[in-house]
Amino acid sequence: MDWSRYRFRTTWDLHAAPETVYEVLSRAEDYPLWWPQVREVATADGESGTARLRSVLPYDLRITACGRRRDPVAGVLEMDMTGDLDGWSRWTVRAGGRGTLALYEQEVVVRRPLMRRLSVPCRPVFRANHALMMRAGRRGLEAYLEGV
Repeated sequence: MDWSRYRFRTTWDLHAAPETVYEVLSRAEDYPLWWPQVREVATADGESGTARLRSVLPYDLRITACGRRRDPVAGVLEMDMTGDLDGWSRWTVRAGGRGTLALYEQEVVVRRPLMRRLSVPCRPVFRANHALMMRAGRRGLEAYLEGV
């Protein structure tokens, strides 16, 4: 088993229309406005850019993202990532729950050297850190959607 490989799957039940949620999630440059752990996003063009992420643990992750699929009809946003994390992530947005179910899936390999060295003893901590980030993102998006 590669202890530096992670798969995440999180569903957010949001009180908003799927089209609205999709539109907000498609604007990565606005994530720092509502997701506290997304510290900065710089877009290079309409399909790629860089981001700096930091949750509870005292380190930043830097990634370069490139859009791979943007399908508003299917409610899918996918991107490839390189940098401290190599892999992909995908949002799938559909009607359900309180209005919208937003499924976030991610498969990555950690490339940051210190995290790779600590991958076995700290794996539960890294997973908990990700879970805290996702919870804060959901709360932030819900508050942001109230103003949209």
